[in-house]
Amino acid sequence: MSELFDSGFFARLNHLKMAMHIRLDRGLSGARKSSAKGSSVEFSDFREYLPGDDIRRIDWNAYGRLDKLYIKQFMEEKEACYHVFLDTSASMDFGEQKKSVMALRLCAVFAWLVLKQLDRVEILAFSEGKLEKTSPVVGRGSFSRLLKALEEVSFGGKTGINEAVRRSRLNGKGICILISDFLDPDGVDEAVRYLVFKHQEVLLIQVLAREETDFDEEGTLSLQDMETGEEVRVTMTRQTIRVYQETLEKHNRALERLAKRYGCAYLQVISDEDIEKVIFETLKQKGIFG
Repeated sequence: MSELFDSGFFARLNHLKMAMHIRLDRGLSGARKSSAKGSSVEFSDFREYLPGDDIRRIDWNAYGRLDKLYIKQFMEEKEACYHVFLDTSASMDFGEQKKSVMALRLCAVFAWLVLKQLDRVEILAFSEGKLEKTSPVVGRGSFSRLLKALEEVSFGGKTGINEAVRRSRLNGKGICILISDFLDPDGVDEAVRYLVFKHQEVLLIQVLAREETDFDEEGTLSLQDMETGEEVRVTMTRQTIRVYQETLEKHNRALERLAKRYGCAYLQVISDEDIEKVIFETLKQKGIFG
């Protein structure tokens, strides 16, 4: 099926479901009951057709008038919209087991589960503060096209997560999943505040390489910043290694506190972890998957 996964993996995912829920005040026809009153057959509004939509809900009269495909929406059955933000900066391509591979796999897992439950998902790849969106899709039939788009993602440049998230211009309640190493000098505070202001439920997934979390190499080293290309020579002693580890731990705890302050979920994943362990143990224990 893909270099990222095999078909057997997705078969095992069928036993999972998303456990993050939102009370929708607006939305589209889907597999979830909203807080709005009315019956599932009470007409509400139209929206443009998306690949994967049930063609039986196309309004052919509207198509005849406007030469565009529209879907009928109903009052009570709504779909949730999931926005998966993927950090494609150069630092994500680091590690013997690259952070980028883990990040892409997590994107694919979330997309698969969202589409399985008939909700809507879009992938928003960002670097240098710029944002590239896939078209929102619904239905399992859309997954192969989305997976192909993920396989074509390239990594490079600086991060710029705050600026990129501001460019997303989200409307209506939804769920946002941010996948990044969060090693952006400008932080992520502004992005989180923006998403919460936009009535999003937020999940922060920090992907780090084993070389970053368990660094213990002593001696004089030449280190290069993957995003700026700047090189420095440093002498690593036990003391400087300890300072590095304490600094990273402080950074990660600050990220965790930020998430807690704004009611977001946070978890850390190491890029060389087994993907099935991450999915079936870590994410389930955190209550992300049911």
